[in-house]
Amino acid sequence: MKYDYLIVGAGLFGSVFAYQKRQEGKNCLIIDKRKHLGGNLYCENVEGITVHKFGPHIFHTSNEKIWAFVNSLVEFNSFINSPLACFEGNVYNLPFNMNTFAKMWNIKSPEEAKSIINKQIEEANISEPKNLEEQALSLVGKDIFNTLIKGYTEKQWGRSCKDLPAFIIKRLPVRFTYNNNYFNDKYQGIPVGGYNNLIEKLLENVDIKLNTDYFSNRNYFDNIAEKILFTGKIDEFYNYQFGELEYRTVTWRSEIKDSNNFQGVAVMNFTEREVPYTRIIEHRHFETDSRVSMPDNKTVVSFEFSKEFEEGDEPMYPINDERNTKVYESYKNLAEQERNVIFGGRLAEYKYYDMDKIVENALETAKKQ
Repeated sequence: MKYDYLIVGAGLFGSVFAYQKRQEGKNCLIIDKRKHLGGNLYCENVEGITVHKFGPHIFHTSNEKIWAFVNSLVEFNSFINSPLACFEGNVYNLPFNMNTFAKMWNIKSPEEAKSIINKQIEEANISEPKNLEEQALSLVGKDIFNTLIKGYTEKQWGRSCKDLPAFIIKRLPVRFTYNNNYFNDKYQGIPVGGYNNLIEKLLENVDIKLNTDYFSNRNYFDNIAEKILFTGKIDEFYNYQFGELEYRTVTWRSEIKDSNNFQGVAVMNFTEREVPYTRIIEHRHFETDSRVSMPDNKTVVSFEFSKEFEEGDEPMYPINDERNTKVYESYKNLAEQERNVIFGGRLAEYKYYDMDKIVENALETAKKQ
């Protein structure tokens, strides 16, 4: 055996696992079928601007140890995620807070906002929500639902809110303060210069093979390491014997604009069903460090479109409904019987993770071995 560990997938989970194993003196090979490191964290330089190639990624956590770990590798900037939502030409703050309610109802006090929301919940008179629409109406009332939830959610999932299960929305955060910070976590930011710097630091002294598909030469790869960490699709690993797990995915159309400020914010959601894209990302706003130079007359914007996953797409969001949960459990049972294969990450565990949880779980998984 040439290596202690073969790591399939050079995303965040695989990279953190490889880093920890290298610290322990283990010999690792990491492979990825893409032509770049970092998975969906990969960034690209366009016109001197760091572009989040696979959508915006903001690192946020309340775990001091995890924040200390990533900051020991690279420097993070002070970016605070404060997205906006556009509906019929009107712009509202997210998450739902007093700035949102003041714009929507021309009010000022938290008591006025609470009164309106509670009255609309009462009018909806829904005690046992049968679908996502009823669930949302029972939580925030009709105005917030129709303006900021309905169209956006239907674009995300490609179907009516009445046809989506209620459990997709377990709660809807409503703040009765003038606070536009999207996350409640204590720590938040983005690596200065982008995520490539973080991934490259994690993979120092690790052997790397890109443009390399594990399944194209599986017998060879299964025999070059004592153990395998697999971060790809768990159903593919088991040759889809219990059926395929389903995903939603997104695509992007990026444009270079002759301006240094297209929309004034990094993330703008578009909540009308009729607008084909779900949001516009303006990448230069992610970089808050004054030491990073950017052009004065250029900006890069990415229009994001949600769609059903098809072969060749990047699987993004697990559809954790009853059918898929049952299928995943069958694969998980097989995975738990493996002696030399470890599964980790959003595809292998069929679970959407925030980045801090990926780092935490990857470190724990590595230390358990």
